[in-house]
Amino acid sequence: MVRFDILTLFTGMFSSPLNESLLKRAQAKELIDVKVHNIRDFSSDKHHTADDYPYGGGMGMVMKPELIIRGIEKLRSPVDGLKVILMTPQGRKFDQGSALMLSRVSHLIIVCGRYEGTDERVREYVDEEISIGDYVLSGGELAAMVLLDAVTRLIPGVLGNPGSADDESFSTGLLEYPQYTRPREYRGLEVPEVLLSGHHEKINRWRRTQSLKRTLERRPDLLEKVELSDQDQSLLSEIRKELNEGK
Repeated sequence: MVRFDILTLFTGMFSSPLNESLLKRAQAKELIDVKVHNIRDFSSDKHHTADDYPYGGGMGMVMKPELIIRGIEKLRSPVDGLKVILMTPQGRKFDQGSALMLSRVSHLIIVCGRYEGTDERVREYVDEEISIGDYVLSGGELAAMVLLDAVTRLIPGVLGNPGSADDESFSTGLLEYPQYTRPREYRGLEVPEVLLSGHHEKINRWRRTQSLKRTLERRPDLLEKVELSDQDQSLLSEIRKELNEGK
C-alpha cells in the first residue's frame, strides 16, 4: 500500500476526486491510503493564521513556515521510501517518468502551496519540488490531484489490466496511436480496414506508425528523448516523406 498525506488549506477540494472512479477503487482495494490534512490544524495560535505579509514588501500573502513544517514532521514516517513533495511552479516539470518513480515510493507527503507561495524555509524540509506545467494555478491542490491520479494508476493492481498503462501516451516515450470501437462506421467516418483484418503483425505495424506520426506532428521534441529501433527510424523516414509530399 502507498500512503499519501496531503497538506492543504482547502481540504474540501479533494472530496470529489477521492470518491470517484480509479482513486475510489484503489482505496477500496487498499492499494493506496489517502489522508487530507488542513494546514491550519498545525497552528499554535487561536486564529489558526496560515499566511502573513511578505518581508520586504510586495503584493499578496505568503504561507507561514511553522504550520507546514510541523505538519511534515508530524506526518513523517520512520520507514524507508518517504518523499516530501512541494507543489510549486518553480519545481521540476512532472512527467510519466516522474509518476513511475513515485509509484514505487511507500509514503508521499504532498504540500499544496497557495497565495504568493510558501516561506522559503519550507524548502529545507522537502525532498522534491514539482510543477505540472508552465502556467499558474490558484494553488497546489489541482496539481496535487494530477500527481495523485498519475501515480496511483501505475501502482500494481490498480488498473484492471496490468498492461493497460504500457501502451498509453508517454509510457513508451511516444504519443499513443488512434483508438477505435463500435460502430464500424459513424457519419461517414470508418474504422481503418487494417484494424478489422485480424492480422496482428500488420495491426502492430500500423499502430507503431500512427504513434510515430502523431508524435512527429504534435510533439516532435519527444522523438529526441526516446530510443528508436532501426525499424522505427525507417518508418519515420517514410512518414516524413509522406508529410512532405502532402504539403
